[in-house]
Amino acid sequence: MNLHNFADMGHDTLLVAIVAAVFLLAGLVKGVVGLGLPTLSMGLLAGVMPPAQAAVILILPSFLTNAWQMWDGAALGRLLRRLWPLQLGVVAGTLWAPVSLVTLNANAASAGLGAALMAYAVLGLVAVPLAVPRHGEHFLSGAIGLITGAITSATGVFVFPAVPYLQALALRKDELVQALGLSFTVSTVALFGRLVLEGAFSAAALPGGWGWLVALPAALLGMAVGQVLRGRLDEKTFKRLFFAGLLAIGLYMVIGSAIRWLAG
Repeated sequence: MNLHNFADMGHDTLLVAIVAAVFLLAGLVKGVVGLGLPTLSMGLLAGVMPPAQAAVILILPSFLTNAWQMWDGAALGRLLRRLWPLQLGVVAGTLWAPVSLVTLNANAASAGLGAALMAYAVLGLVAVPLAVPRHGEHFLSGAIGLITGAITSATGVFVFPAVPYLQALALRKDELVQALGLSFTVSTVALFGRLVLEGAFSAAALPGGWGWLVALPAALLGMAVGQVLRGRLDEKTFKRLFFAGLLAIGLYMVIGSAIRWLAG
């Protein structure tokens, strides 16, 4: 084996280690506040691989952690009856948006999304009430879903404006986390469909052979630990952590986008 092959092996091993660390951290955050895995993993992996490649790695851990979160509770049937227009809009927006991760330089979109999350988080931390009237909720849900789907297609991130919308429905802690799991599961499946349609999903697009599969156990381990921590939080503390998490994620997205723009 020559030195070039040794160098390739070292690079692949480092990349796999980075993927594992990223998904362990992202899974931990998701377990505590119910979100953050796509945002953190896409942002942290952006420095070592193209966004479309990071999105391919994200699909399986995102789907399984979100499905776990979706089923972990007693409110799923009620949430499905209430939120089906949101989910339908997410699918339509993701599949038919005019831009996607494959075709778009996502830095500007990511920075704008991060700024919006920061603004919403600040409103939540200073206790500015946001509420959605039940009259016309189905129409508003569909519109929010379409916008969320379009942003998902462009950035690979599922959080805006679906997360502020779900939080404004005044759901209890565990209901909110389960509703987030439902929305994110649908978003993951829709993003997978978009990547397949554009030919971006293939084993050849993955780094380090099949070593990327470490992302799944790392994310599941992190999420399990995070759920234990969430179970020890009261509603008030959970809400503070929820908004603080959104603020940190938004700030990270803005700073990361600025760094990539300056480096490019």
